[in-house]
Amino acid sequence: MEVPIRKMYISDQHFGHAILNEAMDCRGFASADEMNEYMIKKWNEKVTDIDEVYILGDFSVIFAKKTNEILDRLKGNIYLIKGNHDKFLMDKKVNLKRFGWIKSYAEIEDNKRHVILSHYPVFCYNGQYKRDNSGNPTAYMLYGHVHKTTDERLVNEFIMRTRKERVKTMQGDEMSIPCNMINCFAMFSDYTPMTLDEWIEIDRERRKALCSDIMPQ
Repeated sequence: MEVPIRKMYISDQHFGHAILNEAMDCRGFASADEMNEYMIKKWNEKVTDIDEVYILGDFSVIFAKKTNEILDRLKGNIYLIKGNHDKFLMDKKVNLKRFGWIKSYAEIEDNKRHVILSHYPVFCYNGQYKRDNSGNPTAYMLYGHVHKTTDERLVNEFIMRTRKERVKTMQGDEMSIPCNMINCFAMFSDYTPMTLDEWIEIDRERRKALCSDIMPQ
């Protein structure tokens, strides 16, 4: 039986970023090397050789030699949205052939859904109003960059406010705005690349907790 190719997504692994492990994210690893090994393990436990993985930026802060070694150990076909910390791209020795492509922004299709890929959150993304004939959203905006910070809290406030907004359609009906922006931050998935459906569920559960924090029972 033919095994289907899966599309998966993840952002902001920051391979080799010791300061981020210890301070900003407080990831809890004993060292950057331990963090690297854990992320490689989680990746390879999920991804097969035929899967496609879309990294939404900030894959590695280290230069070519070590980054190449990491890339060689990761399964799957890898695509990269450039992040502001991807220093390895400045090194001519990096193995760019390991990537299907490297872009600053991309739009792809995933199981009849339009997926916008950017390192930075795009608030008014292409197709954010679109639904199918059953009323299900057909476009998703996947991003990274903001980790779990004040910026992410502000993005979440925008999402919740936008979803409450009512707008008129060309037919004169009223509808809500789906606003399906999902932060694919590696820590939200225990450093594991996830499919779009899995990220939708992770985001749904995260949003429940956020609502509980804002409006305690």
